[in-house]
Amino acid sequence: MQVETSRFGQVEVADDRVITFAKGLLGFGKFTRYVLIQPEGDSYFFWLQSCDTPELAFVVTDPSLFVRDYQVTIKGDQMDELALESIDEAQVFVIVNKRGNTLTGNLQGPLVINTKRCVGEQLVLADRRFNTRVPLVDLKNAQAASA
Repeated sequence: MQVETSRFGQVEVADDRVITFAKGLLGFGKFTRYVLIQPEGDSYFFWLQSCDTPELAFVVTDPSLFVRDYQVTIKGDQMDELALESIDEAQVFVIVNKRGNTLTGNLQGPLVINTKRCVGEQLVLADRRFNTRVPLVDLKNAQAASA
């Protein structure tokens, strides 16, 4: 299937790689079909691109790469909604934003994806240790380290 994007033009994606978020994402409830696009082969960041709207895409990452003690508790009813037989079938991502020279992650609203069935849900965690703007990467230090 062809997915039109505002960043990469048309991208060919296998039909079985479309991830359905039945409830949509917070603030974007009417958009339910997305694909993950990895712009570079070894990047820690992906684009979660809407299949229906070229301008709608989010940068996402695996939060465990940046926050060691981060865990998402998935309740039984959420396991059922995601058709998860085991927690091992789930992949967790968080939406990334740039604030000044820092990339932050929304650790209070993780995206949980059943990797076998390509269905996902954005959860809202009650755990107040994590918020919507947890620093992940200081871009100034990252640029200095790579120079």
